[in-house]
Amino acid sequence: MVCKGTSLNVEVGFLYSFTGELYCGLRLGSRTLVASPVNMSCCDSVDGKRVLDDVKDYYGKRLKKSDDLRIPTACSTQQTAGVPLAVRAAIGEVHDEVVTRYYGCGLITPEHVDGCKVLDLGSGTGRDVYMLSKLVGEKGFVTGVDMTDEQLEIANKYVSYHTEKFGYSKPNVEFIKGYIEKLGEAGLKDNTYDIIVSNCVVNLSPDKKAVLTEAHRVLKTGGELYFSDMYADRDLPEDIRKHQVLWGECFAGALSWKEFAEISTKIGFSQPRIVSASLSPIEDPELKAVVGDYQFASVTYRLFKLPATKDESCEAVYNGGISGWEDTLKLDYNHTFKKSEAVGVDSELATILKHSRFAEKFQFEKISDALAEEDNLVDPFQYISVHGQSPNACCASDDKPATNGGCCKPTEK
Repeated sequence: MVCKGTSLNVEVGFLYSFTGELYCGLRLGSRTLVASPVNMSCCDSVDGKRVLDDVKDYYGKRLKKSDDLRIPTACSTQQTAGVPLAVRAAIGEVHDEVVTRYYGCGLITPEHVDGCKVLDLGSGTGRDVYMLSKLVGEKGFVTGVDMTDEQLEIANKYVSYHTEKFGYSKPNVEFIKGYIEKLGEAGLKDNTYDIIVSNCVVNLSPDKKAVLTEAHRVLKTGGELYFSDMYADRDLPEDIRKHQVLWGECFAGALSWKEFAEISTKIGFSQPRIVSASLSPIEDPELKAVVGDYQFASVTYRLFKLPATKDESCEAVYNGGISGWEDTLKLDYNHTFKKSEAVGVDSELATILKHSRFAEKFQFEKISDALAEEDNLVDPFQYISVHGQSPNACCASDDKPATNGGCCKPTEK
């Protein structure tokens, strides 16, 4: 990808993503630096690296606790309906200092994770890593990748604490310093992970296509990318993309949902499936004046890495038995499987169920007439207008109140 130089009057180290192209620029005080065209990814250019350095500075040095952020979203202490007890309990066992520096925008707890090998992209201080450490059990393993020294220091500080608290004989987590656009440089090999999670981090990357491409590479066939992020209702203009606070707090770097869907399917992922979606209004008067009528939503999508050849449509019967979802498994907003009930599934969904970790929990029956491929709703704003906002339990547990977080800050009291 070619970086195009521009003399835009911008804030320190920020990069603006338009469809198919990246524009690099940097302003230091009153001095504007202009990037020369470089035949490489913006992450490799001088200005691309400055973008990453500025994000590291924002989350590593400027923010000392999640209360330091300015933008509230639709997360509150009361929104825990539908979240399995085991998940809420796991969140409640994470050390307070780790939770205090949590900046997520959704609840990333995919079902049936026991024994799985999980990767967290942009793991920060490790809240989600430690929560998943409890859920995958001692036979599972969770790896967190982050580029920020200050957050990695906190994450590594509590490895022994959580190992002992969970009753494990040895740690089942590790934290690696690296860039989520370059997982190979961090030593992550092809076809390694069952599940990848990420919580409001992809939008901060200067090269989102590289992040998704690397995620696809390190996933096993049948593996899943289950992640929450911020999305815009349409492509954002320059004056929003260049705003320093809006970028640092996960809004200015947001892709439009349509661009995200196009990028992910071109890379080879399945069609994005909405798990939950909630509007993320900006109430701060100064920032609201900048964004105008542009809308943002915190969305949890799931994407699967499927084999080249899809299976035929069929009937799928959920056998039950997944902890927390013993009788009913909700795969996405449009597909709920009740124990022992046959459900017709199209070719893509049949392929997902047969080749993923869910295969052992289902029985499959052939059908005489093939089902047409479903046109699932990918637009989160349309989803919200039809189905309403999803309960967002990203911050709270039974015994810990919600904490303010970068893209997940509770309603002001």
